[in-house]
Amino acid sequence: MALATITTKGQVTIPKDIRDYLHLHQGDKIEIVANDKGEAIIRPISKKVDDLYGILKRPKQKAVSVEEMNQVIKNRFKNKF
Repeated sequence: MALATITTKGQVTIPKDIRDYLHLHQGDKIEIVANDKGEAIIRPISKKVDDLYGILKRPKQKAVSVEEMNQVIKNRFKNKF
């Protein structure tokens, strides 16, 4: 069992053996979920670039430029306010 202490700022250092087990490295993101048993579960959510390759590609869909994206966002916000 690994123990950790909460600092006055509410920070916790994840013990090395737990970081190693979860393959956590500096800069990785984690999710902390509280369940109805009063427990907190730590889940790594970091992804490697290779894991994300092609995630946004849809067959036969035209690529959209940054300028086109910005225009759509601008139009949406213009109608909201």
